[in-house]
Amino acid sequence: MMNMMNMMKQAQTIQKRLKETQDELNQMDISGEAGNGSVKVICDGKGLFKSIKLSPEAINPENPSAVSEDTIEMLEDIITTAINQTSGKAIKVMEEKMKAVTGGISIPGLF
Repeated sequence: MMNMMNMMKQAQTIQKRLKETQDELNQMDISGEAGNGSVKVICDGKGLFKSIKLSPEAINPENPSAVSEDTIEMLEDIITTAINQTSGKAIKVMEEKMKAVTGGISIPGLF
């Protein structure tokens, strides 16, 4: 009986650590860039897209001064929307596939 109580305590401790780690990963900002910094992307610690920043040189390298801030902002917004829509769809597909494997049992940290 004592073994079962210890196992339950360990499971609760692990579940708490998983939740804390997931929260920490959600709060992280991990960045990458390309084109000598003309495109910068930020994801959270789980790899989910957060934002993109474009420089005028990324849009029109031959004449960056011809690119307005409004154009840059509009492109950042539509790229962000497209990536987030796709990520959302991918997460739903992954959740459905994993539920089929686990028989609907929710396993913390799995999805």
